[in-house]
This record gives sequence, structure tokens and C-alpha cells, in this order.
Amino acid sequence: MESKAISEQHSLTEGPIWKGLLKFALPIFFGGVFQQLYNTADSIIVGNFLGKEQLAAVSSSGSLIFLLVGFFTGIAVGAGVVISRYFGARDYENVHKAVHTTIAFGIAAGIILTIAGVLLTPQILTWMGTPQDVLPNSVSYFRMYFAGALAVVMYNICGGILQAVGDSRHPLYYLIISSVLNVLLDLLFVGVFRWGVWAAALATTISQFVSVALCLARLMRYDTVYRLFPKKIRFHGNLLKQVIRFGIPSGVQNSVIAFANVIVQSQINRFSADAMAACGSYAKLEGYVFLPITAFTLALTTFVGQNLGAKQYDRTKKGVKFGISCSVIMAELIGVVLFFCAPYLIRLFTDDANVIAIGARQARIESLFFFLLAFSHCIAGIMRGAGKPTVPMVIMLVAWCVIRVSYLWVMVPRFLKIEVVFSAYPLTWSISSIAFLIYFLKSDWLHAYDRMKL
Repeated sequence: MESKAISEQHSLTEGPIWKGLLKFALPIFFGGVFQQLYNTADSIIVGNFLGKEQLAAVSSSGSLIFLLVGFFTGIAVGAGVVISRYFGARDYENVHKAVHTTIAFGIAAGIILTIAGVLLTPQILTWMGTPQDVLPNSVSYFRMYFAGALAVVMYNICGGILQAVGDSRHPLYYLIISSVLNVLLDLLFVGVFRWGVWAAALATTISQFVSVALCLARLMRYDTVYRLFPKKIRFHGNLLKQVIRFGIPSGVQNSVIAFANVIVQSQINRFSADAMAACGSYAKLEGYVFLPITAFTLALTTFVGQNLGAKQYDRTKKGVKFGISCSVIMAELIGVVLFFCAPYLIRLFTDDANVIAIGARQARIESLFFFLLAFSHCIAGIMRGAGKPTVPMVIMLVAWCVIRVSYLWVMVPRFLKIEVVFSAYPLTWSISSIAFLIYFLKSDWLHAYDRMKL
């Protein structure tokens, strides 16, 4: 009886749509706030205690980390789609098999990523054109970060399982705990012990392992239809095929877009350590824009997956409209704040006037176009939940990879201004939004699952 009660509590197929989506999205949003706070804390503590060269080493981390982690987080999204579909259809036997298959995949992927990250970091940073005065610190930071890559993958996997069944509340609790721990360890390792930039990555690694342990304890402790039994962790062939089928497009999309962003970062690296520090600091601020986008994208993917599994088509359409509206409005409001407050916010990371000026210019060029970024991500999440992961993969690869990189290769050497790099983002967000809107209005995505075998 307890298993059924807990399962029904997390279902998004019943009750008021707005309440269900907000109840699911808000914990993800607040969890993202805490996660972004400790990411920001890394840069603030390093920048203020160790200097702008070390800040540049940490601040350039996002694109490289996502390059190596993005593929596996995409697979985790595919696993969540499979689990949410079976959960919505109340096929609890396959929910059980999918959970254990996903955990097995996460363990294998985490080990592979750890080895690849530690071994490949120096070469990738060299390919990115990382300045020689920044390179040693960057290598030490990234190698320590990827030593904990297993925790990164497993948190995405375990959190994805909980979110797929409608439980976004407990991942929030675990993020709060790990975020507070990360900041305290940052202050201890960097501020007190002065161990160097690698210690900021060590603090992150420790906090991520704590959050994974809490997630695993939640999955193993309670008698739910998605309960994890360590002895039953293995690959179920049919379920693994489905996870890969829905996850590979997202994984490929993440990796190739991340590769494009690595190229963007290499263009930024051409403009000096000041530009690296400025753009990295701005990226930390921009991360707050992604909070409502990520929250409602994941909410829409789960909502669409569960409701199409239950064949509730009208409910699906209403939920989609509400989720897109919330994400677009919230992202744009944050963008407006960032547009006006960027110089003061970037000053939190450093008091270097040139770094602040470059970061403020980036904010002024990009921040008022965040509604386009939100719209593209929401439609992509809807398509994944509807069993059409190839659609967002193709659109984003063309717009955010091929067009973005081509634009930079042509325009940066011609003008040699960093503003050209910044303008690539709103340009490609516009192109992807137009493509997504046309597909969303013209295609029969709502009945995609009815035409395929699970």
C-alpha cells in the first residue's frame, strides 16, 4: 500500500495542471539556485583569494566540463523519458527494470568519464588555446574535477530517476546540503589553507559524492515502485535499447553543442586572460538565467512523458502552453535585471576594471534575448518527452553548432572584436527558435508515441 501511495503522490497525470507543473518545477529551480550559488562561490572565492589568473582557470571550466559530461547527461535524459512513460502508464515492472538498467549504465559511464577526463584534459586545454600563464592551473583544476566524474554522472542519473516519477523535492534537499558543504570546503581549502585552484575542484567533488550518497539512500530506503536494490543492478537488454534510443540524440546534441562552445571558448582565449576571466564570470551570472529554463524544461519533459503514457492529449497541450509561458517570462525578467546590473554583479568576482567592462559588454549584448533561449529549450524538452529526441538534436546542432561556429570562423578574424563572439549567441538562439516554432505548429508530435513500439 505504501508503494502505491508514494507513486500516486508523484504522478503528474492528475490534479490541476498549473499546480502539478509548479510543484515539480519549483524544487528544480531552487535546487538550481543553490547549485549555481556554489558554482559562483568557487569563482568568487578563487578570484578574491588567489587572483584573476586563477579565476581565469576556473572560469573557463564550463564548456570543457560540459563537453565531457554532456553526452552522459543526455543519456540520463533518455532514461528519464523511458521511466516517465512507463510510470505514467502504470507499468511498474518495466519502471523497476528501467531504474536498475539506468543505474548500471551510470556506474559504467562514470568510470569511463573519470578516466577520459583525467587523461585528456591537458590536450583539450591546449587545443582550446589556453594561455600558457593559465594552463597549469587549468590542468590541475580540471583533473581534480574529473577525478569525481563518477559522482557527477551518478547524481544526474539518480536525480533523473526521481524527477521522472515526479519527485523533484528530494533532489532539492540534497542540492542544498551539497551546496552549503561546497562553500564551506571552498572557504577552508582556498581561503584558509590556500591550497590553490585545484582545491576548489576538490571541494566540488566531495560535495557531489555526498549528494549522490543521499540520492542512492533515498532510492534504496523506501518501498516504492522505483526502489533500487543493489543486487539487482544490471543491464536489461530491451530497456537498455530504449534508454539509448531516447538518450543518444540528447547525448550527441549535448556533446556537439559543447564542442561548439569549446570552439567559442577558444575564440575568447585569443583575447587575453582578462577576457577569459570576464566571460567566465559572466557565465556564472548567466547560469541563473538557466534556472527557470532548466526547471520548466525538465518539468515539461516529465509532464509530457507521463501524460502521453496515460494518453491524456488535451491535458498535455494545456500543460505545454503553461510551462512555455512560465519559462519564457521568468528568463526574460532575469535578463532585464542582468542587463542593468551586470557591472555591479561582475565586481563580486574581481575589482579589475577591464574584466568588469568586458563582462558588462557581454551582458548588454546577450541578456535581452533570453526569452529565445528559453523557448528553444522548452520545445526541445517537449519533443523529448513526446518521443521525438532527434528533432531537437538536429535543430540545435545546425543552429548552435554549425551556424554558430561558421559565423565565428568567418567574422572573428575579419573584425577581431570580442563583441563578435558575444553576438553569436542571440543570433543562433533566434534561428533555433524559428525552426522549433515551425516544427511545433506543423507536426503531429502529440501522437508520436502511438506510432512507435516501446
